[in-house]
Amino acid sequence: MNLTIYPDYPDVLDAQLVGTYSSLAKAGGGYVWDEVLEYRVWCHPERGAVDLADGSDYYQSFESYAEALAFSRITEGAEAPLALIRQLEYIEEREPGDFLHVKEERIAEWPVEFLCRPRRTKDTIPSFLSPNAPPNRLDILRGLAE
Repeated sequence: MNLTIYPDYPDVLDAQLVGTYSSLAKAGGGYVWDEVLEYRVWCHPERGAVDLADGSDYYQSFESYAEALAFSRITEGAEAPLALIRQLEYIEEREPGDFLHVKEERIAEWPVEFLCRPRRTKDTIPSFLSPNAPPNRLDILRGLAE
């Protein structure tokens, strides 16, 4: 018996909106997440994907990570799934170790592994920026510090 175990990545915010979001998004960053909007698999005709966009790269949107992963595994020229996330607040690192709490919406594509970090709470960013933060501030984002 071959059982495939998928990580327990979060559900999307609204399944009815999957596929309606702009293809323009930031790439990674921000350290925290608030909502998953959809899971995306980018396809590349030059790598063997079916040409659905006149030779340009394109993506397929999914409601779940499991669906996106299954598609990416059976589709030639497809990348691993990404998560389209919304950040209502985030942490900008202007220079290494120089962090800024930004309170504005940001839409970004993230490697799904970043979703293993706990969802942002009202205390996540203030705790991360606190002078009393642990020596490894990333432990706060990983849910390993209080």
